[in-house]
Amino acid sequence: MPRTIIIVAIALATSLCVSAKDFRIGVLYWSSNIEGQVAMAKGLESEAKKINALSKKKSTPGVKLIKYVAGDGENGVENQIDQMNRLIDIDKVDLIIVQPTDNAALVKPLKRANEKNIPVIAYDQYILEGKLTSYITSNNYQAGYLVGEYLGSKFSSKYEIKLILVEYPLVSSTVERVDGFFDALTENGKKFKILKTYQAVEPVSGKKAGKQIVKDFPDKGSIDVIFTINDGGGISIVNEINKAKRTEILVGSIDGDPVSVKNIKNNRSTVIDSAQFCGDIGRKSMSVAYDKLMGKKVPKKILIPTFPITKETMSRYTGWMGAVPISFEKPWKKGVFWNSSYKTYK
Repeated sequence: MPRTIIIVAIALATSLCVSAKDFRIGVLYWSSNIEGQVAMAKGLESEAKKINALSKKKSTPGVKLIKYVAGDGENGVENQIDQMNRLIDIDKVDLIIVQPTDNAALVKPLKRANEKNIPVIAYDQYILEGKLTSYITSNNYQAGYLVGEYLGSKFSSKYEIKLILVEYPLVSSTVERVDGFFDALTENGKKFKILKTYQAVEPVSGKKAGKQIVKDFPDKGSIDVIFTINDGGGISIVNEINKAKRTEILVGSIDGDPVSVKNIKNNRSTVIDSAQFCGDIGRKSMSVAYDKLMGKKVPKKILIPTFPITKETMSRYTGWMGAVPISFEKPWKKGVFWNSSYKTYK
């Protein structure tokens, strides 16, 4: 074989090896104690396995995940800042996928990633400043709206609903849920009074809030409704009000945790839970990341619909890891259909 042909053949083989090299993707998870977030992680990693299986067949690049978990509370916020900087400076990743613990805390690390041309994809929450390649999340406004609409349907428009709000204003998703909830009450002509506001987003803070709620409002009939912005804290609140035998209180929550679904089924305080399709959030985050690394154009934002689990709709729900069902008429609002569509923003 002529020498020039051998050189060309070696160069071609080298090029193929380089092109099929696995992408290094940094993944920053928030919590391992909030079950919905664990389901998102499972969805993300299942999609990574699918990509790697296909890459072997097609001789295309696979993905290697470099994973960190921030943890809960203030320590989790600080941990995630350090972890993101580590991905940029030490781990030398090609792309970062992050579930932010705080909307503002990762602004500096995001801007550093931007300077180094490392694409960053956020899921569940966004980051206030800096450039995100893509943002994938549930339609959180829809989630809150569905809860407000359903709970409001339980009361006459002449009645003033006595309401407890359990919020977590540090991240975008929970703020949007609160906005949707109150818009639904207002737009459907419901009167309400916010008795008090508490903060909870995971089991420890939820238990603390639940104990305080029954202490602050010990009399039966003093509370009509509790709206909790997620099941991470909400399930513990339901446990506490049931210990206090406050079964007259209606609870609406968001996430679709199996424990919360069981509470609805067993008439245990919770009457509606706007469920996320957590697995799909993770799967889409991973698939968008891979498309970006493969040079494809990706959407700036994807909103995944949320499902209103009530006793009337429970049989239609496919679970955290399932596919989004087809649209149906809302049992509590005749002639109005649940919106099952994804929203994609270019």
